[in-house]
Amino acid sequence: MQYDPIKRSLGKIFNKTPFLRILFYKSLDLLLLRAWHIKKEVNQIRNSVPKDCQILDAGSGFGQYTYFLSRIFPKGMIKAVDIKQEQIEDCNLFFSKIGKEERVHFEWADLVKFSEKEKYHLALSVDVMEHIEEDVTVFRNIYKSLKTRGILIISTPSDQGGSDVHDDHDSSFIDEHVRDGYNKTEIENKLRDAGFQYIHSSYSYGKPGKISWKVSMKFPILLLNRSSLFFIILPFYYLITFPFCLLLNWLDVHNFQQTGTGLIVRAIK
Repeated sequence: MQYDPIKRSLGKIFNKTPFLRILFYKSLDLLLLRAWHIKKEVNQIRNSVPKDCQILDAGSGFGQYTYFLSRIFPKGMIKAVDIKQEQIEDCNLFFSKIGKEERVHFEWADLVKFSEKEKYHLALSVDVMEHIEEDVTVFRNIYKSLKTRGILIISTPSDQGGSDVHDDHDSSFIDEHVRDGYNKTEIENKLRDAGFQYIHSSYSYGKPGKISWKVSMKFPILLLNRSSLFFIILPFYYLITFPFCLLLNWLDVHNFQQTGTGLIVRAIK
């Protein structure tokens, strides 16, 4: 299933005004369970970094998490990098329209080659590593780019059904993924090999989250891939399912998940 064409289509709709784009960000923050987990992690460490911190959004995409970080750290300087030039230009334009261009800058970069020695207090990588084959190289580059005691937060699929892969015969739900998901021990060992000392990982998308993901993301995406006419039905679909998904997301974030299709990892240099 191709995910990028759907994101581009949605982007065209919500890019018409800054208000619509912010509304889109806020809707994604409520709908996407990974956003709930990322917000929880960032809020837990926000007092551990300086108010005027340097932040790296490593794989910024549409800029949803860059926008969130710019609000959580109003005095922080943020560099957001991605390999898609059209998204870089689009995000720089949007952030200039809302008056944040002095603190937030987007630029093209390949994370396999990107490194800025001991510059950042915090780095964020949300649903990026499953797209990159040379993951250990990226972990080493981010390690080099962090200051001492700098923090890396990662959200990525796990090997417990991540990318909707449950056995050897399944294929990834998202065609752009180069790996179906990480084993907990595997990603922790790779981060240690890169130099990180303190590493904590936990599962996301447990039983409540898996149901929420299917209802809020998988089924709509499958229908949108079949016909663009579903864009017309989509608001009515979410009007019915949205409250149910919010409850499931809350349960996933506020209860310990013994297993899950996602991983949230925090690593400290």
